[in-house]
Amino acid sequence: MAEGGTFTFSDPDGFAAAFGKVRLNLTITGAGDFGARLTLLKLPHLEFYDCCEDLPRIGYMTLPERQIFLSFPVNGTPSTSNGIVLRRGDMILHARGGRTHHQIGAKSRWGLISVWPDLLATHSAALTGEPFVVPDFDEFLRPARAHMARFRRIFEQACHLSQTGQDLIDRPEIARALEEETLHAIINCLSAEGTHEATKTRRHHAAVMTRFEEVLSERIDQKLTLPKLCAELDVPERTLRMCCAEFLGVSPTRYVMLLRLNKARAALRCADPSTSSVAEVARNHQFLELGRFAVTYRTTFGESPSTTLQREPRT
Repeated sequence: MAEGGTFTFSDPDGFAAAFGKVRLNLTITGAGDFGARLTLLKLPHLEFYDCCEDLPRIGYMTLPERQIFLSFPVNGTPSTSNGIVLRRGDMILHARGGRTHHQIGAKSRWGLISVWPDLLATHSAALTGEPFVVPDFDEFLRPARAHMARFRRIFEQACHLSQTGQDLIDRPEIARALEEETLHAIINCLSAEGTHEATKTRRHHAAVMTRFEEVLSERIDQKLTLPKLCAELDVPERTLRMCCAEFLGVSPTRYVMLLRLNKARAALRCADPSTSSVAEVARNHQFLELGRFAVTYRTTFGESPSTTLQREPRT
């Protein structure tokens, strides 16, 4: 049975959790109150995600290996994926089990579709006579305008059905027709030549960034220095700086600080102000100089940590 609906969020962790098996870690990089809307449509063989976010952020997305995923900008706001600037009309065919750094700098809307690989292979062979080959590295595509326009129109129709047509999508024949139309549109878009070749250097940088994220997930609560990180990754400092500038738009030390600031903010939002203090939360997240923490926190999020602590918990 098809499932769908639209959900709103005021907490980045809640928004990320709504993606289910798609793991999405968000690091907010700009001031203001987080707001997001997610429209989901899950059909037997396809899933649609229509994502709207209000704040700049860096996202790290880990995709399940069993499905094929495509992502694309929906509005005109540029974004970057693993260092490649994406504009309206571009598309990424993700490698199975891929890991992607996705950065947005302003209010943005983007889409994600998953499809079972066997189904995509069968339809590709029937329509084009060519077998579908799952890439071992993300492919950045710029489909012909007519193909992309059709794909976007079907995506919008699917999202609209999810919001208003539950009775229709519950009908098996409607779900099958929508899946067929979407698969045809996807295959036409995948016929585009890659706009960015996966060079040996880019593959190496992607591997470095994957390992970087693994180390940070294990040791973010420990004291970390740039030499220590580079030794752990077995890369020169210059290489790590280059990779972070390319994939994140910030230095390694800045990214570590942003991760810790976001974790501190999440802790402050959940804490009881009658029993917790800003100083305690700061120390727990490796900020040992309270004054410097307060200034950096205000500069990043547009409010003081004490203001966050006193707010009502938001969901």
